[in-house]
Amino acid sequence: MNYLVKNRKLELKYVPGNGAWTYHLVIPNTKNLVGKWGSLKVAGTIDNYPIESLNLAKIGEGDKLISINGKIRKAIQKKGGDSVTVSLYLLHQEKQWTKEDIIESFHALGVIEAFLQLSRDEQQDITQDILSQKSQELQLKKLTSYVDSLTAKRGD
Repeated sequence: MNYLVKNRKLELKYVPGNGAWTYHLVIPNTKNLVGKWGSLKVAGTIDNYPIESLNLAKIGEGDKLISINGKIRKAIQKKGGDSVTVSLYLLHQEKQWTKEDIIESFHALGVIEAFLQLSRDEQQDITQDILSQKSQELQLKKLTSYVDSLTAKRGD
């Protein structure tokens, strides 16, 4: 099991009037996790209270948050500003593509020769552009766009 945090003391944050996010935890080292809402779920414990599935949420450009509802706060008997011991692991995350996945896709779609005729810098720019997309859906759209462009270069 790959823990995001294990037995780590975190502050239960309280931000009045912040809706579902009035009480939350900021989960360290999650800034670079990529996924759309609902695709990044965590499980584990908060003060030994079992968490079966909570969404990680992106708020701004920092680390992701989890909302701590009244049921959890009541069970752990904590309020905003209190310290809690947290162990959380990622339940599921969309597989992030690699450069090799992109090259394999270009090969399978018959545009690898057109891709390899590009300069190394152009090849790097294309793969980085695809990999930088924030979800598999956006990566696929970008890949499709490049396949169309490479097909046109091939003269089909």
